[in-house]
Amino acid sequence: MKKPELLAPAGNLDKLKIAFIYGADAVYIGGEEFSLRAAADNFSMEEIREGVEFAHERGKKVYLTANIIPHNEDIGEYGDFLAKAVKTGIDAIIVSDLGLFSITREIAPDLEIHISTQANNVNFESAKMWHKLGAKRVILARELSFKEIAKIRENTPCELELEAFVHGAMCISYSGRCLLSNYMTGRDSNLGACSHPCRWKYYLMEEKRPGEYMPVFENERGTFIYNSKDLCMIEHIDDLIKSGLSSFKIEGRVKTEYYLATVVKAYRDAIDAYFENPGGWKFKQEWLDELLKVSHRGYTTGFYYRKPDGNEQNYKTSSYIRNYELCGIVCGYDPDKKLLSVVQKNRFFKGAEVEFLCPDRPFINHTIEYMEDAEGNELEAANRPMQIVRIRFDCEIPDKSIMRQIKQS
Repeated sequence: MKKPELLAPAGNLDKLKIAFIYGADAVYIGGEEFSLRAAADNFSMEEIREGVEFAHERGKKVYLTANIIPHNEDIGEYGDFLAKAVKTGIDAIIVSDLGLFSITREIAPDLEIHISTQANNVNFESAKMWHKLGAKRVILARELSFKEIAKIRENTPCELELEAFVHGAMCISYSGRCLLSNYMTGRDSNLGACSHPCRWKYYLMEEKRPGEYMPVFENERGTFIYNSKDLCMIEHIDDLIKSGLSSFKIEGRVKTEYYLATVVKAYRDAIDAYFENPGGWKFKQEWLDELLKVSHRGYTTGFYYRKPDGNEQNYKTSSYIRNYELCGIVCGYDPDKKLLSVVQKNRFFKGAEVEFLCPDRPFINHTIEYMEDAEGNELEAANRPMQIVRIRFDCEIPDKSIMRQIKQS
């Protein structure tokens, strides 16, 4: 049984490096055009080239997204964009539109093409047709069960790779095909600018009583009738592997470095544990505990086991659950002075109880007994973003380790 790819989002170059350091096999990124995440930093062509070099040096892959629903004015620009992208050495491009697919085949016939979840791939006939046209991979819609995925796998060529989301935000519409944002704010979700009106608070107004707003509520705070919980399949790695999926995809190109490191490491550890002992694999609570330390809206298994019911919505609030926060990122160690250098991200204080999330080992608990600035001045508080803080620490840990703490009220 081939180990499935762990595919992570990367909203910028720093996040790309974090994803690979913490165990991703591949990342998907967006360029400055044609990407469905306008809120992400996204990559210039030079940054794509640097990211690809970083990946290939480690035997990893980079996929470029171009999965908007393009209008006529987009078509003329795509060819030039693609020609430049191919020169960076990307491993594949992700598209949803048949026209962009055709242009890609013409301009870059040797480039792998992955069919985006935006194409709403929910049956084996469409998957087979994409493969006949030349697609290497089909990214399945989030709205499929294990039973449906199995049928697609049984009825498609084994050379066709199947990818599916296993963690991250869910959409109230078929894989993002939503008009609410465009209608209500003029921001088109299918061009990467979704304003997420599904997370807003709503009232009911009767047609003949304009201006009379009747609350829709579960409690005194109201309700958020479209607000889905986040997908999380960490407890079901065994079923995911047995499903025949080639790639497990994590959602979140606009998420933080801390989110990315934590989620990637949890899934990396769970997948590797399965292949170390397939017959005796058991879920470890510590993997889910890690995922509860990043921002989320509560977790659900989505459509994998059944059609979602009322338990898959969070009716009480659209806010994220944030129990932990990022304090800093490790950037060096002085073994003589036993000082660990950290780039400060959020303030922390002497005496704080923190955890270090490391790429290559379980997290480490630590109480900050002494810290100083880059000039050697002792600090009681680290409260200047991006300053270098040196913390007394007994051993070296890898650069890019994440320092976090329970969120202060």
